[in-house]
Amino acid sequence: MSELHNLPNEQEQLDFYNKLRAKLVHFLESKKGKRNKFTKYLLFAPDLFHLLVKTMMDSSVDAKSKALIGGGIAYFMLPVDFMPEGLIGFGGFMDDIVIATIIINTLINKLGPEVLEKYWSGDEQLLNVLQKVSETSDQMVSKIPVKSAFANVIMRENKVK
Repeated sequence: MSELHNLPNEQEQLDFYNKLRAKLVHFLESKKGKRNKFTKYLLFAPDLFHLLVKTMMDSSVDAKSKALIGGGIAYFMLPVDFMPEGLIGFGGFMDDIVIATIIINTLINKLGPEVLEKYWSGDEQLLNVLQKVSETSDQMVSKIPVKSAFANVIMRENKVK
């Protein structure tokens, strides 16, 4: 549990969440943001990240689930991933959103929705957000090279549903 002591405190988490959400809102109000076909999903990125961090700190969540959550948090923070934000801007959060959705769906099936819903800070209900992202994840993943391991995992995950 000592790794939890290295997490940002509650105020730092809230500041990060608010700054990221404000930057996204600014982008979404721009011409480029309005033209992006995934615009309505981009605001889920800070909400999903916040949910992962808060759930990681829940003492009732088991170690295996925390390892999965830690992987999701790390994926958000990695500067290089399948769709890097540094290269393609806010649209690069789409792969992070899909990964977080898969992780959160897995956690809901294992722990129950009430464990995660208490940490949800998004404008829409958590289960509605997950359903929306899941329904469009094939379209999102189509932007990733077909032979990538990430694309294959997402396609398999969607076929299981």
